[in-house]
Amino acid sequence: MKEQEIIESLKQGNEEFRKIYDEHHTLDGLLAEIDKKVYLTQEEELERKTLQKKKLSKKDKMAEMVRDYKKAHPSA
Repeated sequence: MKEQEIIESLKQGNEEFRKIYDEHHTLDGLLAEIDKKVYLTQEEELERKTLQKKKLSKKDKMAEMVRDYKKAHPSA
């Protein structure tokens, strides 16, 4: 099973994964909006860094869940 297929399977069958995935996607959109600006205030720069850290944390958690899925389903 390819990683994208595992992600789709987890999105459909695991509520926690789906929630984390949706939060990651939302953070990605917020960062895209901030990145459209030519100049960022100090507050916006701080918010951008905070959003990036949250997004990375979500990505790390999803990667951990994919690894756990692979361990639990070695034939996948």
